[in-house]
Amino acid sequence: MPAIVELALAKINLSLHVLGRRVDGYHELSSVVAFADIADRLVIAPAEHNVLFVSGPFASDVPLGEDNIIWKAWAHVRAQMPVPCVAVQLEKNLPVASGIGGGSADAAAMLRGLLRLADVQLDHVQISGLAAIGADVPVCFVGQACLMEGIGEKISVLTEQLPPALVLVNPLVPCATAAVFKVMGLKLGDTRPAPARAEWRNDMTAAAIQTQPVISNVLSALQKTALSPVLMSGSGATCFGIARSFEDAQLLAAEIAALQPQWWVKPARLG
Repeated sequence: MPAIVELALAKINLSLHVLGRRVDGYHELSSVVAFADIADRLVIAPAEHNVLFVSGPFASDVPLGEDNIIWKAWAHVRAQMPVPCVAVQLEKNLPVASGIGGGSADAAAMLRGLLRLADVQLDHVQISGLAAIGADVPVCFVGQACLMEGIGEKISVLTEQLPPALVLVNPLVPCATAAVFKVMGLKLGDTRPAPARAEWRNDMTAAAIQTQPVISNVLSALQKTALSPVLMSGSGATCFGIARSFEDAQLLAAEIAALQPQWWVKPARLG
């Protein structure tokens, strides 16, 4: 059987509202999610044993053992249906712990590849159940603009027109979601009013800046350009600014990269 290629597109939280913390400890979210055309790349082929090979600019940050989220995805599917062992070649182009769903996108791409190999599909309930692997896995599995709610298990595909392009900037520092939630300090049972869905806001920004203060510098650098609005994605540290066109995104990304050559700066189209 020929190898299967899957792209793990960068997940962008165009808005992210934290609505509270459930009594089981999970945080309730409401987020408009889109995907940028910059991605990790997985090549998946049947094998006698599971094995992972990693290349790319962020290869050294990827764990190779069973704790890698792609193997959690494999185990999740294997518990429900027969799937083969696989050899996976992962080209790691997205920074890790960066708020753009790198690990979750990899897991989702692994799932799509496994299901193609097994020639099966998941129903809506099974897709929602992927949140057991990671909160962003269901939306990354769907891979198109969605409203994501609950703890990530409620996914509604959106038909609204998206902005054409954006510039992604990451200062190359990890920003763990658990650490940001800890700084936010919501107690069990705490709730917040739900804002209008169209409100461009990320409720995790202030806590992320406390966790990694350099995020403030990234936002400031983006705000000094013609990009608007400027926001943080996920729990950080990646931030973005919306561009009027991909050509504008390319020009403005080059300006930022020239001023901050140590940062990861990428223009991208939204889809």
